[in-house]
Amino acid sequence: MLEQPELTVIMPVYNMEKYLPRALDHLAKQTDPNFELLIVNDGSKDRTQEIAESYRTKFKHFRIINKPNGGLSDARNVGMANVNTPYFTFHDGDDWVDPDYTAYFVKAFHEHPEAAMVSCGFWLDYPGKASYPATNKPIEKSLSKWETYRLIVNFWGSFFFNHAFVSPVKGYTWNKGYKTAIVRKHHLSFVKELAFMEDQIFNVKYLALTSGFYCSNRPLYHYWQREDSMVHDFNLKMIPDNFKANYLVWKIICQGLWQEHKDNKQAKSSLVRINEGNSDERKG
Repeated sequence: MLEQPELTVIMPVYNMEKYLPRALDHLAKQTDPNFELLIVNDGSKDRTQEIAESYRTKFKHFRIINKPNGGLSDARNVGMANVNTPYFTFHDGDDWVDPDYTAYFVKAFHEHPEAAMVSCGFWLDYPGKASYPATNKPIEKSLSKWETYRLIVNFWGSFFFNHAFVSPVKGYTWNKGYKTAIVRKHHLSFVKELAFMEDQIFNVKYLALTSGFYCSNRPLYHYWQREDSMVHDFNLKMIPDNFKANYLVWKIICQGLWQEHKDNKQAKSSLVRINEGNSDERKG
């Protein structure tokens, strides 16, 4: 009988026949193979589905959901709706991971049960060049909510990868682990109307509703910098989407911080009333 996995790796794919074998080959060599791989095939028109099916026997827990094309956010939402494990993460079909990738998330959640989200570092990979870590800044600790926001949000916009302000966290989903119960409780989902920064919006929404974040800059995920990717393929729609996305991000952050301030103020007020009541009882 197979041991019940604790982690699901959600992999949305669309026309990934060129890169998918590399991604699946690396996932099949994890030091902790007891995870579920959930591939969401978003209406691919090439051999993506065929290639994915050929890897079924290489994983202990494997599912493919084939759906009409609806975009990346829609595919991620379908994946989250079908998670049956306590924790999950995301994986892009054109990237790949190191052997300890899945083990890291399970171990991090076990060792830091107070954390609603955990994060690992990542490599940057360019054609013809060696992998190098996004940042060498050492970090291995729990962070405050404001510290986490600062490491997730790109204060200088999102049209380019700003190497002067590189963070081991950033707004990506593939280097983060999430708790399924939190997503279900708050009905969290990705914004389907935007084709840009939807992952950053999801992360700040998730953080605004939770507490506890653990971060390591140990790079375990390889972020492939291909020129034909959606991120690098600039189009005019990105301009209004960028402004709208940044507005949503800062609106969520400000509302979350204000609510946290009010909650803390209310908690302190309640504590003062309790202490005053105890003092009156002692005087009587």
